[in-house]
Amino acid sequence: MVGAMEDSFHSDVFGVEKEKGKVEGILAAVYQSIFGQDAYPSLEEKAANLLYFMIKDHPYVDGCKRIAASLFLEFLDKNNALFQDGEKRLSDGTLVAVTLMIAESNPEEKEVMVKLVMNLLNLQ
Repeated sequence: MVGAMEDSFHSDVFGVEKEKGKVEGILAAVYQSIFGQDAYPSLEEKAANLLYFMIKDHPYVDGCKRIAASLFLEFLDKNNALFQDGEKRLSDGTLVAVTLMIAESNPEEKEVMVKLVMNLLNLQ
C-alpha cells in the first residue's frame, strides 16, 4: 500500500520506516491477546487502535498520518466494514479531522481518542 502511495508524494523519505519491524509491531499489537482474550475484541476497537498507533508511534520518517488514514480505510474495507448501507461509515472530512486530532493529542488522551473513533464508526 505504501509503495502505491509513494508516486503521489515527491519525497525520498515518504513511507521509509524509521526502525525495521515497527509497523509489524503495531499490526501485531492490534491483534494481541491477554490471557487468551483479544486485547481489542471488536473490529471497531481494532481499527481505532490501529489508527491511533500508526499516528502516535510515528513509524515512518514521512507520511505517518497519510499512511495511517489509508491503512485504517484499507483495514475497514478488508473486513467489509468501510461501508454501511452503501455509505462510508466515516466521511473523508471526519477522517482528516480525527487523524489530525489524534496527532495533536497528548498520550494520556489515548483512551478518549480511541473511543471517539469507535463512536464515530458506530454512529450509523
